[in-house]
Amino acid sequence: MHPFLAPAFHIRWSSLTPEHVATDIRHALDLANQNIAAICAQDLTSATYHSTFLALEQATEVLGRGWGRLQHLDSVNDNPAQREALNQMLPEVSDFYSSIPLNACLWHALKTVAASPAIAALPAVQQRFVQETLADFRQAGADLPPEQKQRVAAIDAELSKLTKTYSEHVLDSTNAWELIIADETQLAGLPDSARAAAAANARAKTAAGQAPGQNGAPAAAPPPPPPPNLTWRFTLHAPSMSPVMQHLHDDAIRRQLWEASTRVGGYGDYDNSPLVWQILQLRQEKAAILGHRHFADLTLQRRMAKTAHTALRFIENLHARIHPAFLAEHRQLTHYKAASTRQPQTPLEPWELGYWAERQRQEDYDFDEEALRPYFPVDGVMAGMFEIASRLFGITIRKLDTIYLPPGSTTQPNNPDGAVEVWHAECSFYEIHDSTTGAHLGSFYADWHPRESKRGGAWMNSLHIGAPGEPHLGLIVGNMSPPVDGKPALLTHGEVETIFHEFGHLLHGMLSEVPVKSLAGTNVPWDFVELPSQIMENFCWDRQSLDLFARHFETDAPIPDALFAKVLAARNYLSASVFMRQLAHAKLDLELHTHLAAYLGRDLDAVDREILAAYRAPLNTETPSLVRRFNHLFSDPTGYAAGYYSYKWAEVLDADAFTRFQREGILNADTGRAFRQHILSQGNATPPEELYRRFMGRDPELDPLLVRAGLA
Repeated sequence: MHPFLAPAFHIRWSSLTPEHVATDIRHALDLANQNIAAICAQDLTSATYHSTFLALEQATEVLGRGWGRLQHLDSVNDNPAQREALNQMLPEVSDFYSSIPLNACLWHALKTVAASPAIAALPAVQQRFVQETLADFRQAGADLPPEQKQRVAAIDAELSKLTKTYSEHVLDSTNAWELIIADETQLAGLPDSARAAAAANARAKTAAGQAPGQNGAPAAAPPPPPPPNLTWRFTLHAPSMSPVMQHLHDDAIRRQLWEASTRVGGYGDYDNSPLVWQILQLRQEKAAILGHRHFADLTLQRRMAKTAHTALRFIENLHARIHPAFLAEHRQLTHYKAASTRQPQTPLEPWELGYWAERQRQEDYDFDEEALRPYFPVDGVMAGMFEIASRLFGITIRKLDTIYLPPGSTTQPNNPDGAVEVWHAECSFYEIHDSTTGAHLGSFYADWHPRESKRGGAWMNSLHIGAPGEPHLGLIVGNMSPPVDGKPALLTHGEVETIFHEFGHLLHGMLSEVPVKSLAGTNVPWDFVELPSQIMENFCWDRQSLDLFARHFETDAPIPDALFAKVLAARNYLSASVFMRQLAHAKLDLELHTHLAAYLGRDLDAVDREILAAYRAPLNTETPSLVRRFNHLFSDPTGYAAGYYSYKWAEVLDADAFTRFQREGILNADTGRAFRQHILSQGNATPPEELYRRFMGRDPELDPLLVRAGLA
């Protein structure tokens, strides 16, 4: 029995325990090596596409299944034994995957078949797969001499270990901090929803036998359990921290949370500073071996941007357009604080930004985001989102019963109704069917609330890419506001946008019709992958689509017209500042991966200030660099490294593409079917530029993004 490798579509998560990791993954490695050896051993005079390229794709399926499940559990249910088991196998798995494109015999077999006349007779998608595979191999170093291949393999292995450690440091340092407040007067300004969540968090921590400490330090000895609602626990997870930074009157407490957040991944045993430089150096060395000036050019050569120069020019062009508005917004906010406090105008502190921005918004627009929460119960949001997708894309979505079993459960549950097993009690499971044919297109898990064993942020992933006629299996995960005191989880509008965003990624996977798995779903150039996700966010702003899911959790009433008018009026409040934050992340990323020699070994905070001098607001206290906790860039050997610009790049695409929906009808089924046909179903079967032209009839235009943001 190899539970991590079990082929069953519905995964028995309780059977995936640490003691099986080494045995299962090594068995999968043996199978993969045997499959690749068989490709190499064949007579090349009779070798075909199916015996080489397709065989290679299938060679690692079992390993990918087992390793993918383990990596997923690492992100949602971290524990010491599982972490140790994963880290034990990480070098072997990394070495194996690095060895594939560096295998001279395999490379010779692929090149031989690729040059045969039979390839030209293949369907277009298979020909693209051949060319993409050849490009993958060349980009990974297949044409290098043996000694350089060995060095590339060693770099890949080291990057896997360093980036895994980086990610663990971020998670562990996030969880190591807490703030316990026992004086309710210190909570002045905090919304009732945030107070209730903090009280529930304190009770849950105490009930779990982990009595909270004081002022960020663990308690010396567990005190008696506090009476209900007499302590409030705050953490650095976004649903806990964000309301404090936005609403709490107590400046000192906001400062305490801000300072703690800036130290994530930046102190003691959790300090990622040396890891950042090591990761950057290894990436640069790999790029140089492969004949590129820097890692950014190596990474971007097959993306829409093609070069680091193009990506940087894109970011800097947008920066020049919005910089005056950005500075004007900051001057206005500084003036507002001074006028409100009747104090001299001085630079703002970073822990004041969110608070005074919210005060000014409430005053200027008579709008408090908390007023929207009752209209966004998470189940209602999901149901309305499914209705929108059903109308647009010709699908139906239904929720299945689920069951949670503790890891290591040895007996099959009494489960007469066939409930689907999930990895946590908060997780749910859904099926997607084609509304015309009834075909089962895919299934997915959803897991929306934070816990200490779960990494921060939100993401979508694929657990199984189906062959033609076979369903896909995926997941969407986030860290949204949890349910409190018997009420459903009530979300902020920003959290609703995040759910729609991840669901857009999911649809890209679930609705794929590409027969070659390597080209299916989200396996597209990185600066195109955010188009399906970001276009879905638009439906969180239109009245017609909002009315399908924005319903009061007690009365089922839609958002009142007066409140909706305030939402629209405040939509572009401080939009240049929000815009600039994304540009700053992209600029920092590209500079570090393009001009590393200019910064290497220097103080990270000084480097950050130098790169982002024109991207930061003039604050009284300098903000420590984000790079110590920037998981997008450093928790994966590549990830979003040299690719963070993709968010803004794809935002240009989504704002432009959504103009077709606006022109033809927000919920126009014909428009939705066209988007499914030309974008969602096509994966990487065709170059993304061509897919975009098929949907829009032209190349993308920049102005719709600036118009939407109020910055044209």
